[in-house]
Amino acid sequence: MGIKTRKDSRLLIFWKNKELLLLCTPALIYFFVFNYLPMVGVVMAFTDYKYSDGIFGSKWVGLDNFRIFFSFDVTRITRNTVLYAAVFIVTNLVSCVLLALLFNELKSRPALKAYQTIMIIPNFMSWAVVALIFYVFLDPSYGFINHFLTSIGMEEVNWYTDVAKWPFILVFATTWKGIGMGSIIYFAAIMGIDPTYYEVATIDGANKLQRIWHITIPSLIPLMSISCILSIGSLFRGDFGLFYQLPLDVGMLYPATDIIDTYLYRGIREGNFSIMTAVGLFQSVMGLILIVGANAIVNKVNQDNALF
Repeated sequence: MGIKTRKDSRLLIFWKNKELLLLCTPALIYFFVFNYLPMVGVVMAFTDYKYSDGIFGSKWVGLDNFRIFFSFDVTRITRNTVLYAAVFIVTNLVSCVLLALLFNELKSRPALKAYQTIMIIPNFMSWAVVALIFYVFLDPSYGFINHFLTSIGMEEVNWYTDVAKWPFILVFATTWKGIGMGSIIYFAAIMGIDPTYYEVATIDGANKLQRIWHITIPSLIPLMSISCILSIGSLFRGDFGLFYQLPLDVGMLYPATDIIDTYLYRGIREGNFSIMTAVGLFQSVMGLILIVGANAIVNKVNQDNALF
């Protein structure tokens, strides 16, 4: 009887909200068609896919595609993908929070708007445009940096063959491009902090740094936690434009710039669809495990800071 009552109450809730559910129908159809229906193609990861046989007619090979990937290519590209993603999480978090704190100290509203506009512009540039901008500086023959180095008596640097310098270039590029948008998110969170906290702290004798450390930073921790959880879920995914466009796909730089996403692109271009589907499935499963695991850890520490 109790089960029937619960079912009736649920049907009643659905009926009362039928207009809202009807409005959600186009979005549900969109996500089903473009996000869930293509998942049927995951079966290619377990087959030797042939155009003539189709997805379901190709020969079943089980885990052979995964064995091929793990046998030959997994170490370098996985290492690069995970390490870069981890460094990006830390650098972007620190730089965005720091810039938001600096914005909060600006008293001139016109100056604040001008600085925010300038800092956010790179976010709207494609990586192709950013790659051209960086090439103007890094061009071995006519780049601004090499021109400056020679003017002070130093030797030119062939940036597009020097593997050791590219980890720093990539970190700088992604920070420069994303710091503006990220800082605005944290700045908005700072604006939502009750000013009474700062007034009480000032009366108690706290200086500016103490107010930032004991009021502003703790207030940003929930947002920082959610941002990190979502970013950890992307540890096995990289920004394709950053790693493909910025180094101009130079083969000599692969030890420092090759990640899973660029490896996938080259594999698909060469027609290795089955193996690349297996790699994509590996990415997705690892991302799911990481985001659920990170959320569980945060849940144990403080449930209020968890994503779900």
